[in-house]
Amino acid sequence: MDTGMNGMAPWDLQGWSGSHLERVEQALSRWVGVDAPAGLGDAMRYAVLDGGKRLRPLLVLAARAAVAPADGAGQAAGYDEAALRAACAVELIHAYSLVHDDMPCMDNDVLRRGKPTVHVQFGQAQALLAGDALQALAFELLTPEGAGVPEPVQARLCRLLAHAAGAAGMAGGQAIDLASVGVALDEDRLRQMHRLKTGALLQGSVMMGAACGGADAVALAGLSKYGAAVGLAFQVVDDILDVTQDSATLGKTAGKDAAQDKPTYVSLLGLERAQAHARELLAEAHAALAASSLSDTRALAALADMVVSRSH
Repeated sequence: MDTGMNGMAPWDLQGWSGSHLERVEQALSRWVGVDAPAGLGDAMRYAVLDGGKRLRPLLVLAARAAVAPADGAGQAAGYDEAALRAACAVELIHAYSLVHDDMPCMDNDVLRRGKPTVHVQFGQAQALLAGDALQALAFELLTPEGAGVPEPVQARLCRLLAHAAGAAGMAGGQAIDLASVGVALDEDRLRQMHRLKTGALLQGSVMMGAACGGADAVALAGLSKYGAAVGLAFQVVDDILDVTQDSATLGKTAGKDAAQDKPTYVSLLGLERAQAHARELLAEAHAALAASSLSDTRALAALADMVVSRSH
């Protein structure tokens, strides 16, 4: 995909992401569910492996690439190892949230990533424990023993991930979502819910990648604005796809939001205005990258394009 950024050559997102995703998948396979007792590891691996777009890990690695020094000094300092661990950790948090969100006490869904949800496959108790274990493993990955990843970087990554996943982020957004069933939200309140529920972890992914390098204040501000725009755009597009695609295409139950009387950008703005808003957010993301003063943001730009143009 040619992003037109910085006048550079066309960007091969598929080739770039393929090589990075191979590293992520191999690492997840090594780390997830190993030696977990009583079938817990099987449920953990079922929840994480062989499915998903892996957008959050890619955002981590793309932000790391954008802030990496050209001389490769970051690799020697352990930043590449930190970025890989951060990419896996944020995917584990995302996976645990899906396991819990799909349970009968939350969204009560039976299909995820084109296969039965974890509680359907393994039972509710095992699904609850699998989500708990994945959340704990995420922070264990960020704090390896030895001198590979500098301790200040470990602490920064843990704080970013905890903030994005907790009451000020994903969990808080889910609480608003559950409290908003059947409630008519205005656009400001809907935006706040989506920025927390979905956007916070996507923005956090970008900022975790940025923490694996020497980004200055201007770059960090630009990346933060980029992450916020992409995070909200992802949820707007999700709302659009929920009414325009079928379950087989999505790999999850289509039409669920309308069936559960949940507020969405489509229900509030209508389909055409929601689509226009997604394009506006994409323009904001590109503008933020341009203002970041980083020399090569092609991967981040291409990922933003992918978020808005995706069909599932």
